Amino acid sequence: MNYYPEGINFTDKKFTSIDEIKEAIINGDIIESKVLLCDKEHNLHIDLGVMSGIIPRCEGALGIEEETVRDIALISKVNKPVAFKIAAIKQDEFGNDYALLSRRIVQLECMRDYISKLECGDIITAKVTHLEKFGAFIDIGAGLNSLIPIDMLSVSRINHPRERVYIGQIIQVVLRKKEEHKMTFSLKELLGTWEENAAMFSVGETVMGIVRSIENYGVFVELTPNLAGLAEPCKNLEPGQKVSVFIKSVLPDKMKVKLVIVEAFNDFALPGELEYFIKDGSISHWKYSPDNAVKLIETRFV
Repeated sequence: MNYYPEGINFTDKKFTSIDEIKEAIINGDIIESKVLLCDKEHNLHIDLGVMSGIIPRCEGALGIEEETVRDIALISKVNKPVAFKIAAIKQDEFGNDYALLSRRIVQLECMRDYISKLECGDIITAKVTHLEKFGAFIDIGAGLNSLIPIDMLSVSRINHPRERVYIGQIIQVVLRKKEEHKMTFSLKELLGTWEENAAMFSVGETVMGIVRSIENYGVFVELTPNLAGLAEPCKNLEPGQKVSVFIKSVLPDKMKVKLVIVEAFNDFALPGELEYFIKDGSISHWKYSPDNAVKLIETRFV
């Protein structure tokens, strides 16, 4: 069974009969629906069509009962899709039928049958769920979160993950480090080597870029997430600002691209869709630097 990030194949399942719900219980179907309400006891309420469904607080997420996950993980799910199984049909105090649901069971199965089997270098599909200055949190399956540290989002340096990715974005990531209770993922190894990115540009071209850093000796301009060049100092620029640049020279041995800023624009760059040079499978070694480069930049997945 495939375990995807929540919402990636969302259809907001609605049942038309109790028999259909009973069949889902027997089959152990994984279902996704949007959370309508998180009540004061932090139970999640869902509309299943023919009846309502309730995910009790303790079944809302792996780690809630163990107190390793905070209740904000439940509160934040209102109006968002969650994956769950139907455990049983119950009756409330007024004699009305409702479905008892469990998201925790799906997460346990996902951890056991999918996530625990991942090895360093494996490439998977993930969904960006939350951004902090130090990195991007991603759903790697069934609502289970992991982290991409900010320095692993790209070779080109950024000040905040929101400059590279956005919440809700579906991305490909590679498992960089696996510990007993923690996994760390990376994105930059999938976005191409220096040579692959430099091959997209030619000396003499004028192209669009994004100001990433302003130093006394020059301005670093990002051409792609894994390629930046240096332009001479220029006044009245801000990080994130769009500029057009003339490509003066490309120096593979020094991994340098020399640029001249032609024009600065008043608009600022937003994160866009990413171009992958590696999309799936598994990698054991990635070398960013060209063979003849003075400096070696590589990643070994062990």
